Amino acid sequence: MYEKITKLIKKFKSNDPFVIANGLNIHIRYARFEDGTRGLYYKTLRQRFIVLHEDLSEEWMKFVCAHEIGHNRLHPGLSRFWLDEHTLSNPGKYEREANQFAVNLLIPDSLLLNGMTIYEAALVCGVPLELAHFKKRPEPKGNSWNSSLTK
Repeated sequence: MYEKITKLIKKFKSNDPFVIANGLNIHIRYARFEDGTRGLYYKTLRQRFIVLHEDLSEEWMKFVCAHEIGHNRLHPGLSRFWLDEHTLSNPGKYEREANQFAVNLLIPDSLLLNGMTIYEAALVCGVPLELAHFKKRPEPKGNSWNSSLTK
């Protein structure tokens, strides 16, 4: 997962999920979901889409976009719709992995290496606090994937 994050950030020179989605040619759309869904990722006719709930705060839009990019990068070929209807698989595993991807994309390791707590870094980066615990604590070495990334 972390290698994929590193490659995306290097390729697009940003950890902004909207910049990355654009660079990956993933179309962003907005809709109103009545069932509590914040967003979804799907592919149809070789086109890839992220659909975000139109009433989300800016913080949540950014997180959900990063989460859906996580599905694109970590779970190619899988869709929540297919999992629900055709397998006995627990989609919770895939959601947890996408949350980990999003948090690790959005919170630079350099903030934690410079003494911030995970929750302080989440506040600075606009990551919802209830999801900050998904951040992997970096090893204290100078070659962290995003040690030079600044906000």
